[in-house]
Parts: sequence; structure tokens; C-alpha cells
Amino acid sequence: MDDPTNLMIINGVLVLGAPVSRERVGRLLTQRLLPISRFRQKVVLTGGDPHWESVSEVDLDAHLVEVTLPAPGGDAELADLVSAQMSEPLDLSRPLWRFLLVQGYGGASVIFGRLHHCIGDGLALLLVLLSLTDTDAGPREETGNLDADALDNPFLGLLLDSPRSLEAEREMIGRIMPEGLRLLEASAEAFKSMGVLTTGAASTAALGRLVLRPSDPKTVFKGPLGVPKKVSWSDKIAVEEVREIGKALGGTLNDVLLSAMTGGLRRYLDRKGEKGEGINFRAAMPVNLRPLARLAELGNQFGLVFLSLPVGAKNALERLKELRRRSLALRRSAEPVVVFAILRMLGIVPLAVQKMVVAIFATKATAVMTNVPGPRQTLYLAGRPIDEIFFWVPQSGRVGLGISIFSYAGHVRVGVGTDAGLIPDPEAVVAGFHEEYAELRRLAAIEPGR
Repeated sequence: MDDPTNLMIINGVLVLGAPVSRERVGRLLTQRLLPISRFRQKVVLTGGDPHWESVSEVDLDAHLVEVTLPAPGGDAELADLVSAQMSEPLDLSRPLWRFLLVQGYGGASVIFGRLHHCIGDGLALLLVLLSLTDTDAGPREETGNLDADALDNPFLGLLLDSPRSLEAEREMIGRIMPEGLRLLEASAEAFKSMGVLTTGAASTAALGRLVLRPSDPKTVFKGPLGVPKKVSWSDKIAVEEVREIGKALGGTLNDVLLSAMTGGLRRYLDRKGEKGEGINFRAAMPVNLRPLARLAELGNQFGLVFLSLPVGAKNALERLKELRRRSLALRRSAEPVVVFAILRMLGIVPLAVQKMVVAIFATKATAVMTNVPGPRQTLYLAGRPIDEIFFWVPQSGRVGLGISIFSYAGHVRVGVGTDAGLIPDPEAVVAGFHEEYAELRRLAAIEPGR
């Protein structure tokens, strides 16, 4: 699915609460990331077939690069850096990951990570993130050393196949990110139907339904893609406030955020002079299919649903109600499991067939949209608190718009990544999101920042 105009790389930012040196981050990666075998492997093609191959030595200088933002070192400068990097492929002669240690962002440090999607899906890479962090500053803050006894990270133990009971895993995940635990437990139900739905006949039938589904309408969000990308991100929004809005208006936290973004896309169309009335287009949304028992496995275990966004609904409340209705119908369907079967099938069919299916998927969606529930508490990296986390999902299959929702430490951020030729101003999409969210908050009669 990799393409020069849409690299399958997950890009994410950790904003630290204080500066950190490259030496300290390098020691952290050496002791916590490199022990995970996948991060010491590269992808090799043999007769056209890719496979993992271990490298003799990982050159940390190539995987951890320190840069300084130009003055004044604010959001605009960070967005320019991230946008430029999103167009750069990773070096296929090395393991497919890279970190930039960015200095000069408001007097603090930023860790900008780039990991290829073939290493893992969002949930797998969240586990990798947790393996790099701690729940307190610990002695690292006082001594400046990453002491061996301070590296007893239970999530790293999972990735290194340390024996642990399923109940211990469940308790550990539930303590750090309870929403993630609920996601994993829901996955177990989806897998119950996997046996029937992964047959060749069922996959063929599902593929037929995808082919017959009408293509999305032509809007400013769809068109030929170029290499340059642009990014933006939202302000922090309190998770509890979003929940209150949902309770008042009849929806979940996820419904409120997706509806606010749907309204933001409608507002963008209006500003560009396009008629948004009555328009619907789809967002391809990953659905986790990884059961708790397979938590520690890297790789990709997700399906997709194609959620039709009610962009053209008359007002914010109608958009929320209609989006909730459509979301519930999709949750009760077998679509994510069937799409998982199709994605799995692609690994054993010729490349020409793979490209055809990816192209078909692209016609059925205008955006890729994902929501990852992160840790509820503040985490620490190399003794420094992580103040903010936001990321950008890859827009596979000729899709030019990616929307990523991530909750962390009681707040949620939305990252928007776009094709620069189609949507040169993703900050306008973010502005529309905030306007629609403010309207939903007004309808729910909730005071800002209460």
C-alpha cells in the first residue's frame, strides 16, 4: 500500500514538559526499543516477496536525529517540520522507524516519531509507546541516569515475551488505559464470527459488495494526489466535557467528536464555495480485531468500516443524531471482520490484484479517520513528563485526508493530515471542527471549560 504520494507511515508527536538531551533519549531507545526484535529488522524483497531480516547492528545515529526549530519555535514552525517530514520515505536498507528530537519548541523538547505501518497497527504501536515510558519521573529525574532497576517496564516485558497471566495483562492495561481495555474486550466478540467470515467465498462476496457500493462524490477533498503533505492539530478538549455533551444530546464521546469533525468538513466546503447540502461521503475507519490474548503481537490486526458521514445534514444536532444512527448500524454488522479477511487475502494474491483492491477501497472513501484511546494519566519519558500526544494516520489508497483522534491524560486532540495540493490549509478544517464542537456544546447548554 506504500506509494510516494501516500506513505504508510504513522507520524506522532510527544511534547515533553522540559528539555531532554539526545544522549538520554538514545540510552532510552537502546535499553527499551532495540530489545524488541522487530526494531532490529528490515524488510527485504526476495523474488518480489517481502520478509523480515535482522540487521547486524542498528546505527542509532541514523534513527535518532536532533534538530532545532527556527524562531519563534511555535506551532507553525513545528507544523512545517512535520509536514516536510511526512513526504519523506524511510530508508528501506534500515529498520523502518526514525525519531527526531526537536529542540526549541516553547522552551521544551519534542519527540517526533515515524514508524512504518508494517511494524504494527495503532494499538500495537501504542503498546510500544507505553514500553518507552514510566508512570512517574523516578530516579532518572534526580540522577540523570537510566538505571537498570528503573527499567522494569511491564509493557516492555509483554513485547519481550515475558510470561504473564491473562488476568495480569488485563489489570495492567485497565490501570493505564481503561478505554483501551474495553476496546480489546469488544474485539473478542468480533473474533467469534471470524471462522465463518474468513472463507474464500465470504471474502469474494464482501469484495463484490465493495465494488458495487457507489463511489464517493467529487469534492475538494478528492482528486489526484501529490507528494507534499500538510498537517494541523486541534486545541486540547477535556474528555469529561465531551462526555457531558454526549449525555445531554444522546451520543457517545466518539459520536460527539466524529460529528464535530463532520461538521467541520461541511464548514470547509461552505467556505470553498461548494454546495454541502445533502452531501454524504465516507470515512474509512480502522476497527481493532486484536484480542487481549494477542496483545503483545506486533503487526496489523484490524478491519475497516466505511462510515457514511452526514456532511450535508441541516444542522449540528441532525448531524450528531444521523451519525449515531449510522455508527450503530455499522457496529452491529460484520463489515470490519469481512474487510479484515480481504486484507489478509491480499497477502497471497498477485501484486496487480492487490493494487486493484486498494484502488477500489480509495473510491469508496474520502477520508481515513481513526480514534485511539490513550492513557488516562500523565506519563514520563526519560524522566520528563509528556505534556501532549497527537498523531497523524496514513491516508492509504489515494485518499487525501486523514483525521486522527487521540485521548491522553484527560484531554483529547485531533490531528488532521492532508494532501497539500487538495487541502493546502488543514488548519481551516481544524477551525471548522472547533466551531462545530462549540455549537454542540451550546446545544448541550454546557459552559466552556466548566
